[in-house]
Amino acid sequence: MLIIPIKDGENIDRALKRYKRKFDKTGVVRQLRSRQAFIKPSVVRRAQIQKASYIQGLRDAAES
Repeated sequence: MLIIPIKDGENIDRALKRYKRKFDKTGVVRQLRSRQAFIKPSVVRRAQIQKASYIQGLRDAAES
């Protein structure tokens, strides 16, 4: 359970924004979506390799 202490006189919108940020960092929604369907480990690994190569290409392009 997430606990967000609200300081005296703090705007509720600001506290809600902190709650949303903390909730996103926990990764609950991402985990739920990934559990909706089974993905073979080989497919997961292939996607990770493709993502890594894409990011490496972006970094190489930025250095040039």
